[in-house]
Amino acid sequence: MVETPRRLTGRGTTIRIPTLAGAKRRLGRYRIRLGRALIRQAAAAEVGSRPPHDFRTWVERRSGGRFVGFPEQWRELVAAADAAVPATSTPLDRPRVAVVLHVHYPELVPGLVERLRAVPEPFDLVVTVTDGVAVDLDTSALELVRRVVVLPIENRGRDVLPLVSVVNAGLLDGYDAVLKVHTKRSAWRAGHATLSGSGAEWRDELLDAVLGSPEQVARVLEALRHSDAGMVTSGASIVGAEHWGADEPGVRSLLRRIELEDLPINLRFPGGSVYWAKGFVLRGLRALRMDRDDFPDERGEIDGTTAHAVERLLGVLTVESGLTVSAVDALPPRRPVPPVPAEVVPFYLPQFHTFPENDAWWGTGFTEWTNVTRAVPDHLGHAQPMLPGALGFYDLHRDEVRAAQTRLAQDAGLGVFMYYHYWFAGKQLMSMPLERLAASDLDQRFCVMWANEDWTRTWDGRGDSVLIAQDYDRVPAEDFIEHLLPLMADPRWYRIRGAAVVAVYRPAHLPDHRATIAAWRRRAEEAGVGPLHVLGVDVGAVFDGLGADGLADSGLDGLLGFPPHNHPWRWKEQGALEVRPAFVGRILEYRAMADETIDRLRAPGGLGDVAPGVMVGFDNTARRQLAPDLWYGANPFTFRRWLAEAVRSAERVTPDAPVVFLNAWNEWAEGAVLEPTERYGATYLDATASVLAR
Repeated sequence: MVETPRRLTGRGTTIRIPTLAGAKRRLGRYRIRLGRALIRQAAAAEVGSRPPHDFRTWVERRSGGRFVGFPEQWRELVAAADAAVPATSTPLDRPRVAVVLHVHYPELVPGLVERLRAVPEPFDLVVTVTDGVAVDLDTSALELVRRVVVLPIENRGRDVLPLVSVVNAGLLDGYDAVLKVHTKRSAWRAGHATLSGSGAEWRDELLDAVLGSPEQVARVLEALRHSDAGMVTSGASIVGAEHWGADEPGVRSLLRRIELEDLPINLRFPGGSVYWAKGFVLRGLRALRMDRDDFPDERGEIDGTTAHAVERLLGVLTVESGLTVSAVDALPPRRPVPPVPAEVVPFYLPQFHTFPENDAWWGTGFTEWTNVTRAVPDHLGHAQPMLPGALGFYDLHRDEVRAAQTRLAQDAGLGVFMYYHYWFAGKQLMSMPLERLAASDLDQRFCVMWANEDWTRTWDGRGDSVLIAQDYDRVPAEDFIEHLLPLMADPRWYRIRGAAVVAVYRPAHLPDHRATIAAWRRRAEEAGVGPLHVLGVDVGAVFDGLGADGLADSGLDGLLGFPPHNHPWRWKEQGALEVRPAFVGRILEYRAMADETIDRLRAPGGLGDVAPGVMVGFDNTARRQLAPDLWYGANPFTFRRWLAEAVRSAERVTPDAPVVFLNAWNEWAEGAVLEPTERYGATYLDATASVLAR
């Protein structure tokens, strides 16, 4: 029986008398509201107890919109500084050196400016100044300074947040070497239990090292440009694990942003935050997407903050890149100049435009971007969808896109693209981009890899859902070469030892690859395009690869490395990644693949008949959603180390014609992207340029 409220009425007023059932309902509602409030309070307390650089907090912030990473009012100040540069200057006049100076104690500025006279070549000066600090910056005595930018910033993160903001703003792009200095006092040093000397003495020691004389600075610049020096400072201020302090958790939290949280660390870093650095090392900080929210309010701590973690992290990332943290008086030797520098050749996917077959198979307007934008993260912090950076969602119908890609590639030291080429029994797909390139006057060399597999809805040439098949009975594979002969006559066609390069993805897929390749060679000679250099792709037997053991008498001139194919696969423990419950894909370790491949590259014979291949990354979530193959831990620093070793190996093993292949320039739906991304900017190109600089 349900009790109902009784009503007493008198003098026009109705009085509700509560019943037991009503009281229980109200108590239940109160308990629910109280429970929700307690949950909110507990969640807020849990979030509030996290350090500002906490990984989960960062992931939650990252989902909130576009990343900027610097005070946006800087844009006008930078534009004004650019306008002040003499109109007679050209891009070729731009200095290759930048100096970043953070000012918190203005009385130290004149001495620092005087010290900058030791920089022996033109440089640009970026000055960040703590809000509310008045500084009189007189650079009239600096005859070699070209551009001076003065930027206000809040008092947060010491001199480190200002540096990170300068990096995020792109103000260090394009420089070979960067000097990082600040108005350092370090008054705490005088009373330190183990560190000797005052803060002023430490400051002078550091400045004597990095700005001792023009001759000394010239030696440092030479090392940063032509050796494996990554950071250079006073030898007395290079420290190791004894100076972890309370900062290892912060370093590992930041490393997780680039999936390196389990990195073995033999700590070595420049204490004092005054140093010279290779441009790539500092610009690589952009990959961590740090901003003001990662740094706590300034309370004068001497350890345990984000700034202290970043100070150590820079040394960690330098070493992970294959570079050194060196003393100014113990610089690494200059890299030997090879007789022939290695050619680094990225693979190029031409599917970023509409064409009738894709419209029919996938819907009108489909391009590779359609796959890319639908991806969703499969684990905590998973960088999906992978979105474009400076080039945007480009359309290869536009010639200016190829021109922009060519400029980016050349700036990184890349002169050749290997186009994936789609030919099915005489029918070509996606041929427009290569045809437009051939018809242009772009200074861009090229060649092709015939992707001679069936096209399927699973994007891997396997499975039953075939969209268009290779049909060697209808049109023999020997005929493939015919439509390429006019292109091969172009002087921009890439050649090795004078022979035109053609690659075949699945050589054993051809009915008789020996006879087919022999026919190609005869036809090329008859057409007057000269000899061919025919490469097979080093893929497994399931993909109709031949492997190095099958190379003899195959008709091929060699194999090209195409990781992740035929490279070490090591599984990643998923327990700590917080993968989606429905996830059924495979997660593997990028760094393990890189490390094991580097060991093979260092062998006297390198990879033998296989031209080294390096993988930017691999993650086909955009195509497979909950069932992808993804390599956890792909990042620009490990990539640089792998690429540097591949280049060294190629130049040692095949000194007359060294070549390294890169997977890939723009495989967006497979997460193998060298060109600029929203996540990493141009950091991968920057890594490539730092390897190829001579």
